[in-house]
Amino acid sequence: MGVLSGLEPKRVFEIFEELCAIPHGSTHTKAISDWCVEFGKKLGLEWYQDAANNVILIAPATAGYEDAPAVILQGHLDMVCEKEPDCAKDMDAEGLDLFVDGDVIGAKGTTLGSDDGIAVAMALAALEDETLSHPRLEAVLTTEEEIGMLGAAALDVSPLRGRTMLNIDSEVEGVFTVGCAGGSRVSCRLPLVREPFAGETLTLRISGLAGGHSGVEIDKGRANANLLLGRLLRAASGAAEVRLVSAAGGSKDNAIPAAAEAVLVSAEAEAVQAAVKELTESLKKEYRAADPGLTVTVEPGVARWLPMDAATTEKAICLLLCLPNGIQAMSMDIPGLVQTSLNLGILACEEGQLSADFSVRSSLASQKQMMQERLRCLTEQIGGHVAIWGDYPAWEYLPQSPLRERMTQVYREQYGREPVIETIHAGVECGIFSEKLPGLDCVSFGPDLTDIHTPRERMHIASVQRTWALVREVLKRSK
Repeated sequence: MGVLSGLEPKRVFEIFEELCAIPHGSTHTKAISDWCVEFGKKLGLEWYQDAANNVILIAPATAGYEDAPAVILQGHLDMVCEKEPDCAKDMDAEGLDLFVDGDVIGAKGTTLGSDDGIAVAMALAALEDETLSHPRLEAVLTTEEEIGMLGAAALDVSPLRGRTMLNIDSEVEGVFTVGCAGGSRVSCRLPLVREPFAGETLTLRISGLAGGHSGVEIDKGRANANLLLGRLLRAASGAAEVRLVSAAGGSKDNAIPAAAEAVLVSAEAEAVQAAVKELTESLKKEYRAADPGLTVTVEPGVARWLPMDAATTEKAICLLLCLPNGIQAMSMDIPGLVQTSLNLGILACEEGQLSADFSVRSSLASQKQMMQERLRCLTEQIGGHVAIWGDYPAWEYLPQSPLRERMTQVYREQYGREPVIETIHAGVECGIFSEKLPGLDCVSFGPDLTDIHTPRERMHIASVQRTWALVREVLKRSK
């Protein structure tokens, strides 16, 4: 008997638990993709699977819906794999250990993968549900969404007839997302020249910042640890002769880095410490509201490589100090909506190269390109180069949307109130599908999920029940 047995909706939770038994972190989706194909084969469904492990499963319309337009149910197969420091689970090889605590479902010591396992479970449950009346159903299950929506970008959509899509990939119940920014990944890479330099090795460390998702919380005024590192290194180099050895911070380009550190060498350690301490006091004042936990330390360190020479150190500090970051423009059409932003999410150092990786977002393609060119221009001026990948289009708001109206009516009847209709600055796969399927009418929604992408991730059972009821009713009214 499964941990989730006895919960309703029964098949949704049974399927979700089966999915959780299969490791399916980003770049490790072959097994879960094959499992979904076998699920479709057992039902006798039309199926497609590609080299990227994307899966399309198609169920014919039920009686009375033969002439209704097809509907797409869409979600992604990959999950973010994070675990507590003391958790020994190998998430590439082992399934999750689920638990139920009151009205929430979690996984012991790890992320749950409710983003977006619950969409996959609902799509598969709908395909096999003989009591559900519906048009032709096209379940589209993509891969590598969490690392750049790579599966959606690679998907051949020619088997799809639907131009109405339910994207079950939001984490706040009652919020219908109907538009999002486009984006890309940009890596600024600076070649490094190293040489011996006499002095004391120091580690400059920034920690205690709030961090957050760059698409959702870029407007919260939170500090970016990588950018603060640039300011602190500039202050240190102004007070003493220093040579930078390395600089690093952040692990995901779409996450605001909460910590960063640099290793440097100086013969004037006391002067470096004094300059860092003075600027730290100012930084604490600047970020006292958004980042009250900001902490900066300077301690004896160990150099992995020779220090950079004087010219390279100056270039590296210039890069960190001058690279644009954060909000660049607000929408003039939608009050409070961030239009264009970028986030220096990953700072990494190798012996021969320093790289600064950005997530660039904009609702306007021209401003996204402008930010790419700004990064390219600055980096090339100091002898570096830029790589751009993972580009995805914006999802434009449709003034007229029959699907949005239908979902709003169903929601109003179920809840007795209006849903929140919004466009967001974060990117979702709907933008890619809107470009590939001209005329696509799409809404993104989902049940309440909390602390996603962390070991504290929880999925709320009652919210799943209501969301499943919403999906079923919308499909029944899709004639």
